[in-house]
Amino acid sequence: MTHSVSIIVGSLRRGSYARKIAREVIGYFGEGIEASIVEIGQLPLYNFDYDDPSVPDVQRPAEYTEFRRTIHESAGVLFVTPENNRTIPACLKNAVDIGSKPNDDVVWRGLPVGILSHSVGRMGGYSSQKNLRLALSYFDMPTLGQPEVFLGRSPELFDDEGALNAESTREFLQDYVDRFSELVRSHALAGKS
Repeated sequence: MTHSVSIIVGSLRRGSYARKIAREVIGYFGEGIEASIVEIGQLPLYNFDYDDPSVPDVQRPAEYTEFRRTIHESAGVLFVTPENNRTIPACLKNAVDIGSKPNDDVVWRGLPVGILSHSVGRMGGYSSQKNLRLALSYFDMPTLGQPEVFLGRSPELFDDEGALNAESTREFLQDYVDRFSELVRSHALAGKS
């Protein structure tokens, strides 16, 4: 049985370090897990009117419906995010908000989650990861307590071809992906996905 993992990148820039990290870890998932990036740049800003039945003259964007369907069909979600002004980027918060509605069909509820954060400084996106964890805590999402992944000085992590250049970083990320994959599998076996 193959389980689908959605990777959500918290940066819209084509050459972003978050996207490079996401592309790298796609190959770390083993047999039985199919991971792919789910794009969020096309999602209109969240407006509750789109989900409010008392506002019939406002039509829900097709992008919302497609995004929610994709996440609903996932057995897990992995967020890869930079830090912007000590928090998560607006595009990522928008995606979280879109997935949190309507209240009776929240796509995040009970879905296994992993988070990789990075920053160009030494802290590795600590504040963004903590803010993302806070936003997701409401949805009772199973997650790994340890290790947390904070990748500091992200521009130095890649070689000229865009691959991670430190074996220790690759091993650390591989271990995290292995643990996350096991969480996804065990959750699916328990009939929760």
